[in-house]
Amino acid sequence: MTMLDASTNSLPDWLRRRAFSNPDRLAIICGDTQRTFSELDVDVDRAARWLASHEVVTGSRVAVHLPNSIAFVQLVHAISRLGAMLIPINLRLTGDEIGWQLGDVRADLLITGDLTAQLSAARDRLAPDTRAVVIDPHSPNFIGGASASPVFVESHATDEVHSIVYTSGTTGRPKGALLTYGNHWWSAIGSGLNLGTHVDDRWMAVLPLFHVGGLSILQRSVIYGITAVVHESFDPGRVNQSIDEDRVTIISVVSTMLRRMLAERGDAPYPEWLRCVLLGGGPAPEPLLRACESRDIPVTQTYGLTETASQLATLPPDEALLKLGSAGKPLYPNELEIEVDGQLAVRGLPGEIIVKGPIVTAGYFERPEETARAFEGGWFHTGDAGYLDDAGYLYVLDRRDDLIVSGGENVYPAEVEAVLMSHDDVTEAGVIGIPDEEWGQRVVAIITPRDDCSPDIAQLSEWCRRHIAAYKIPVDFAVQQNPLPRNAGGKLLRRELRRTWAPYPR
Repeated sequence: MTMLDASTNSLPDWLRRRAFSNPDRLAIICGDTQRTFSELDVDVDRAARWLASHEVVTGSRVAVHLPNSIAFVQLVHAISRLGAMLIPINLRLTGDEIGWQLGDVRADLLITGDLTAQLSAARDRLAPDTRAVVIDPHSPNFIGGASASPVFVESHATDEVHSIVYTSGTTGRPKGALLTYGNHWWSAIGSGLNLGTHVDDRWMAVLPLFHVGGLSILQRSVIYGITAVVHESFDPGRVNQSIDEDRVTIISVVSTMLRRMLAERGDAPYPEWLRCVLLGGGPAPEPLLRACESRDIPVTQTYGLTETASQLATLPPDEALLKLGSAGKPLYPNELEIEVDGQLAVRGLPGEIIVKGPIVTAGYFERPEETARAFEGGWFHTGDAGYLDDAGYLYVLDRRDDLIVSGGENVYPAEVEAVLMSHDDVTEAGVIGIPDEEWGQRVVAIITPRDDCSPDIAQLSEWCRRHIAAYKIPVDFAVQQNPLPRNAGGKLLRRELRRTWAPYPR
């Protein structure tokens, strides 16, 4: 069988095939643990038998509530090897939120590192048949004595569901996006054709593995035959050290992570083998991109969603400095357009980003009405706003739900935030619209200042006046010392800011 069998429309066990093709090549670096593809394959067989001893069979839904760890890596592949479905659970959720997701998806098994404080509230919401087991996620031998002899699934149909990944819930109650083997496969292929694949590539995962951005790195590792360098959490010092010592060639980050990496790095250059800093999580501030350009840091902007198995559009590395601010063109073989009032928009006109292609989710778990709405007209509606330039490059503006309409003018919060964060006194900025009797909405900025700094609001207003139109300038400013709320993928949660600051006085 080839890696994609056109006659049967199926895909092999990617790790098993890679262990056969390149058994001695390094597959994973995770803390002090390293595994070749053949060693990881043996570990995954053992983990699959352990899962089978906990009654996991083909079609089971297995929830994994673990930090980035060697156990998480093994379980991703072991669940697939049994033909079960992976449900990664966000560690940042409350017990009530976790319980809701587990109940919504009717998980058969929950694997966690802790069943105490955070999950105590979740247990009351579990389906009656949901079982729970606690493991040590940082042990490569987390498996107990129980074992079984299941029949392993050696191939998967492209439309078979690999994972159910819940959306971040930026616009309401999270939904379980059904991601198929075909989705993950074409995501990896499209990314590889765009960024290129090198036999010595090492892709660092500092994004959570329960997030599609982190999970996709594990898939690419076994499909490409490259090393995944997995960090439990983001620490700029450790990340920079790992780039040097582990010879990381690609890293996926969001803007706040990259900014902290640069601050920690100081004037020291990055090594020549770092060939791609894949920057996602929302529109990147141009000052950050310019700073990277001046330091020869190979930043490549990308745009993606849970529903597209990670990347949807990405700049190729050789155009990173030619199209600053653009997320590139859709990855092969997908299509991307802009829609305004139900019609495809002309180039340059802002509207909703819509997409179709093999990376797009099969739908939402047991949400037929929401699935139908999302795919109205045959295109998947992302809910994000953007435009295409004359050459077809995508520029992402914002979530449509975050758009501010003030006095009849559209204000995109990310644009205003980028201007504010280019000021020396500002670390983070969040911009929201608050109801206003005269203008419909007024623009409000919530900022976190740099250490030992007390921002001058008049100066910030003047700074904005130099860079953006008058109607975009915040009418009110609020200062908070705590970091702004973000989801697991690093995206700013403006709905949380609106909830906190909607009563903000004039």
